[in-house]
Amino acid sequence: MLSCISPQLHTLRRVWRSPFGMFSLLLIYRNYQANFVISILICMQNSYYKNITSNTLILLEAMKKHNVKKLIYSSTCATYGEPDKMPITEETPQKPINPYGKAKKMSEDIIKDHAKTTDLAATILRYFNVIGSDPKGILGEAPPPEFRQHGRISSACFDAALKITPGLKVKGTDYKTKDGTCIRDYIHVTDLVDAHVKALEKLRSSGVSIYNVGTGEGKSVKEFVDACKAATGVNIPVTYLGRRPGDYAEVWSDPTKIKVELNWSATYLDLKETLAMAWKWQQAHPKGYQSAAL
Repeated sequence: MLSCISPQLHTLRRVWRSPFGMFSLLLIYRNYQANFVISILICMQNSYYKNITSNTLILLEAMKKHNVKKLIYSSTCATYGEPDKMPITEETPQKPINPYGKAKKMSEDIIKDHAKTTDLAATILRYFNVIGSDPKGILGEAPPPEFRQHGRISSACFDAALKITPGLKVKGTDYKTKDGTCIRDYIHVTDLVDAHVKALEKLRSSGVSIYNVGTGEGKSVKEFVDACKAATGVNIPVTYLGRRPGDYAEVWSDPTKIKVELNWSATYLDLKETLAMAWKWQQAHPKGYQSAAL
């Protein structure tokens, strides 16, 4: 199963065009829609256990049958749950608190077990919060209409700035953080692309390697909203509501391991700059990919 939405499709395109196209077959497995729709996951958890966990097992069985031995698996920081201390390293205990994190952790365990009895070479990348769009303006984020009320904060901010929705709803203001809102590690999708390329360069001959993919910096939701207002030039109306089920107060990465072992680090660290790139694409494509031909 290969599943991704528009900006993340660029990830696959960049990887396939890399020098590592020499592999007979390489699967980069990801369901992005599940990545950012936690509230939907809470309501439809059985479907998503099937989509993520069961299909990972099916994928591994198919790989074994067809002698495919290389895998880059996209996992998530949600497998850590809400750790006792920050930042999160790869050794931080995994205690997921929502169905998405639980399903991904089970998938990771399946991959590890599979590698013990085969010559599978796998790298697991635990993504933090992916945002942004292609800096060249070719690809951007365009979630399906049914996800607009449940999607990521970047989409919600832009929808409000474009007046597609009457305003932004921020859920949770009483967390034990600096301003009461959740803190996340926001990573530009282009940096994520480069992490995949680096993972391919260093893919071992067998076994499983695991890396956090984040900036190492935590930003609050309020800081994100302020950056989005600055990037768009729109005074976005904000309504503050109660907490969203399955959310955790704060999470950000320690990217030391991936920097040392893969020579990778995030380059897009200015939140306003990242959102300005995405806003430029949104303005050019107010109806998503129906707005203009690629």
